[in-house]
Amino acid sequence: MKPSVELFNLIKTLTKSEKRFFKLNSSLQSGEKNYLKIFDYIERQGKYNEEELKDYFKDEVFIKHLPSEKNHLYKLILKSLRAYYSEQSVSAILKQEIKNVEILYRKALHKECVKFVKRAKRMAKEYEKFYYWFELISWEKKLLEEAYEEGIFNQNLDKLIEEETLVIEKLRNLAEYHILYSKINYIFRSGGFTRNEGERKVVDEIADYHLIKGKNTAISSRATTICYYIKGLCAASKRDYEEALINFRKSKTVMESNDKIKNDLEQRYISTLGFMLQCYIDSYDFDHAKMMIEELNGLSKGKYFNSIDSQVRIFTASCIGELQLFNRIGEFQKSLETFGHIEHQLERFDDKITKEKHLLFTYNMAYTYFGIGEYKTALKYINIVLNDNEKKLRQDIYSFARIFNLIIHYELSNTDFVEYDLKSAARYLSKYEKDYKVEELFITYFKQLAKSTKESKNKEILGEFYNDLNALIESNEREHVILEYFDLLAWIASKNEGIPFSEAVKKRISQN
Repeated sequence: MKPSVELFNLIKTLTKSEKRFFKLNSSLQSGEKNYLKIFDYIERQGKYNEEELKDYFKDEVFIKHLPSEKNHLYKLILKSLRAYYSEQSVSAILKQEIKNVEILYRKALHKECVKFVKRAKRMAKEYEKFYYWFELISWEKKLLEEAYEEGIFNQNLDKLIEEETLVIEKLRNLAEYHILYSKINYIFRSGGFTRNEGERKVVDEIADYHLIKGKNTAISSRATTICYYIKGLCAASKRDYEEALINFRKSKTVMESNDKIKNDLEQRYISTLGFMLQCYIDSYDFDHAKMMIEELNGLSKGKYFNSIDSQVRIFTASCIGELQLFNRIGEFQKSLETFGHIEHQLERFDDKITKEKHLLFTYNMAYTYFGIGEYKTALKYINIVLNDNEKKLRQDIYSFARIFNLIIHYELSNTDFVEYDLKSAARYLSKYEKDYKVEELFITYFKQLAKSTKESKNKEILGEFYNDLNALIESNEREHVILEYFDLLAWIASKNEGIPFSEAVKKRISQN
């Protein structure tokens, strides 16, 4: 059985201060500390190798029961981290305060309990931590019973029940928004955008839900941020970037108006900025896109965005956005210059980066290599995408990668492969119902190109392809979708005019 790497992964995520805190705590404990020997050895390893570890400690008695020693160490590290972060997050503080209330209550120190409950409840209210707020009200009711038995009637039970009802309502309201978010997030993560009337109908049903379309339906700041966020996702999935930006900006503004909420909703804040960046790029607002990249990168210096999770999210949002921006405007050399940093961070964060983000990095790196004319390298990257086809993840990327793949092979003069793979690509692209025709148009003209052996004929086919594609895009906004994944107009123009692809992209963008 393959050795477990969970302990190795946990140790490798520890910062210098977290390691120092762990070892300081360990030094306060008496007795044999075999776990520290294991910790120090694993910390030095670049890649986990249990056989090397066993061989190194072969003369130690503890190595005979290594699994239990590893499990013990894992739990000790988590215990140390809980202590380390006990004062660094609102949830951790509130959990600690509630635990203190429970301890004091069990010791019948009811007056002290009341002080802790009031203090914690004030914090839960400020940060809109409704679950903790609700639990603290339960403690308050219990303490009120004790006070009544002591003959103290200075608190109104009806007001407390009224407050409890309000908190339950806020909880229910927020939970309902989270259900709606899960629905639109599934649509977005599976397809990237709505491809047909049926999918748009599902999105419209979410957008038309009374909590989304109604006024003042969100009864807390947290609910308000997710309400606008859902509206933004609904619009973005239909590629209505103007409407999406309006709502993402509103969500961002609500979070920024309350630092306590913003810092506690760090994931949503980063994601909101990331979606705004994508919307700016896809709506050709490149100046605002550059500003958004700077804003995202600036977050990593903030006190509340220094966790590994936040750092990963900031890195993926800003660097994928930067790749897409440079590729979109034809600055492929600038895009290439970011690869060193990207590859270093990919190695640093390794399996902490989601499959979707890896997919986006790979596709855009393939596009960059294509843009500088390194077609074989581009093919290597696009094959990574095509050979790892998830059935439920970002089918938009996989679909357009099929088209991109054929274009790369055409540039490599692999005409036999193009002719062979066209049938497979056509079958794949026809699997999903779509109400845009650009893919069909591409297949039609590429079949002609694959069969053509004369340069003059190729020019003629490409000329007709360009005219039909341009007319299709101008007649229907939905047909623009191809340009968000591959600038097909610029590529045809580059072949017709005999100019580099990057030059053709810049030329088309300047006319947009």
